[in-house]
Amino acid sequence: MRMRTALAAVGATATAAAAGLVYGRVVRPWHMHWGATPEEAAGPAPGDELMPDPGVVATRAIDVDAPPSAVWPWLVQMGPGRGGAYTYDWIERRLGIDIRNTDRIIPELQNLKVGDEIPMPGYAMRVERLDPERAMVMRSSNHAWVWSFELQPAAGHTRLISRNRFDTALLPLRDKLAYPVIEPGSWVMERKMLRTIKQRAERLARAQGPA
Repeated sequence: MRMRTALAAVGATATAAAAGLVYGRVVRPWHMHWGATPEEAAGPAPGDELMPDPGVVATRAIDVDAPPSAVWPWLVQMGPGRGGAYTYDWIERRLGIDIRNTDRIIPELQNLKVGDEIPMPGYAMRVERLDPERAMVMRSSNHAWVWSFELQPAAGHTRLISRNRFDTALLPLRDKLAYPVIEPGSWVMERKMLRTIKQRAERLARAQGPA
């Protein structure tokens, strides 16, 4: 009996170690750079200078069959109490963030400015850079997170690139403890966000017709 128990423990430990190795070498690099080319993942992005030595960097991207002018309005109205995050809002609400996603452009939310702060539970996201139809950069009030969006036009299409930079040393204790879950969870949420922005921007471009 003791031998079987010991063998089972060794087997469980080996399985966990193998799973951790696969996640670290295969799964994690894939979801941290979902949709991004190697050049996009390794290259510079707006806002990098705000956190030159991050502990974690995630760069994700998507092709949008629409010009930047159809993508930009969805970005500047993002946030709780604003246009939402275009992701699984029911999950956000379960986490205590009162987000309601909109499927329309809200004119009164289009005047975002550098210095504006978007409240989040426990902190705020301050707009640090705003280049219309090119780049939007936000930084958390605790300086633990820099989030940037870059729009790269290409023959009527737009490459939408999202980069998250984290200083894990500055994360609140609860986030440090939950980070093994937060990291893959953020990919699930951000993938949904990028796909939703793509869908809504392409719909807006069709409604607007040829430029």
